[in-house]
Amino acid sequence: MSYYPPVGFHFKVQVNDLGPNDHDIRFTEVGGLSREMATEEIAEGGENRFIQKYPLRAKYPELVLKRGLLLNSAVWDWMRECIEDYQITPKNVDVILLNENHDPLMTWHLANAYPTKWSITDLNANSNTVVIETLQLYYQYFTVNKSS
Repeated sequence: MSYYPPVGFHFKVQVNDLGPNDHDIRFTEVGGLSREMATEEIAEGGENRFIQKYPLRAKYPELVLKRGLLLNSAVWDWMRECIEDYQITPKNVDVILLNENHDPLMTWHLANAYPTKWSITDLNANSNTVVIETLQLYYQYFTVNKSS
C-alpha cells in the first residue's frame, strides 16, 4: 500500500465554547503551528572554542488565522471583547486537518488562546480582491492527536 502525505488545504478551525456557526470554522490560512526549545547560552570559563547551550522550555509562536471578512461571527465578537473591551476570556482552539472523507486526521489542541491582534487587508479601489481579515492568537501550548 502506498503512502500519500495529507493535503494542507482541507482543514477547519474551531474555537471551543463559541456558538456553532459553520462559517466560523472556515479559514483560508493557518500559520504559527510550531514549537521550539528555548535555550540559554553560557560561556564556559577557560574554554574559548565553544559555548554551552542548555535547554530551558518549549516556545510557541502566536497562531495566525486568515479568512475572508465575515460580518456575523462569534469569533469576531470574542476578538472584540478581548481587545476592545479588555474582557480577556481564554478559549481552547482546535486546528483540525481533515482527510478525503472530511474526518479528522490530525488535531492540534491549543490551550488558553486569546486574540492579540486583528487586521484587514488594505482597501484599494484599483484591486478586485476580497477583504481578508487576519486574527492573531496567543496560546500557552498545544498537543497533537493523530486519528489514524
